[in-house]
Amino acid sequence: MSSTATRSDRGVSPVFLALVAIMGVSGWAVWTGFSASTGFAVFLFVVSGWIVSLCLHEYAHARTALHGGDITVGAKGYLTLNPLKYTHALLSIVLPVLFVIMGGIGLPGGAVFIERGRVAGRWKHSLISAAGPLTNVVFAVVLMLPFLLPGLGEGMPLPFLAAIAFLALLQVTAAILNLLPVPGLDGYGIVEPWLSYNVRRQVEPVAPFGLLIVFGCLWIPEVNAAFFGLVDAVMGLFGVEPYLPAFGLDWFRFWDGEPQVAG
Repeated sequence: MSSTATRSDRGVSPVFLALVAIMGVSGWAVWTGFSASTGFAVFLFVVSGWIVSLCLHEYAHARTALHGGDITVGAKGYLTLNPLKYTHALLSIVLPVLFVIMGGIGLPGGAVFIERGRVAGRWKHSLISAAGPLTNVVFAVVLMLPFLLPGLGEGMPLPFLAAIAFLALLQVTAAILNLLPVPGLDGYGIVEPWLSYNVRRQVEPVAPFGLLIVFGCLWIPEVNAAFFGLVDAVMGLFGVEPYLPAFGLDWFRFWDGEPQVAG
């Protein structure tokens, strides 16, 4: 069997198209107020949007790897945008959604397994690792355009603005966390090709626990405050007021009731 990507290996998955449809319909419901529960519509919009961004993140890794020399990514299903192909469903979908519910943090949950031996050149290896977080950056910028460009956000209902602000916050947190040079995260994957063999061997045992270490540090109040201060500063550059993603999180947690918004 050939390891090259065939047309069927690159076709867009119906699962991904269904997620895009859910995101579009739920976003329309938030905008128009059609849903009986604005919070439930926001929940569907944010969850589907987050999983769509996860698919795009992992697709970017795989597509860059394909051009870098790993022709096996197609046969593995990584080019179909199917979230079920990106490692374990619990780690890739359920756990990230739980982290969103618990603290409004975008957990980098997916993974594609690149056969690095097929890729030659340190720059290619770095670019493969950088492609995913850069996708989150682009996704975040697109979501924040209504706040940045004069007139674009005018007339948009507050629940919709809050929903896209909260989804943008998840993209920003995911990008920042993923770009940290911590073993197991994409940021380390960017710098790893430039490290000596001895350094790579020494930090290798830490890689499976890198993400847990990062989230453990976020439980430290000073670290948490500094992290979200950076997130607020980044979003502030695009004109996103801090109260908007906070309202978005409140609507997202529809089981706690609708947020109290002053008229």
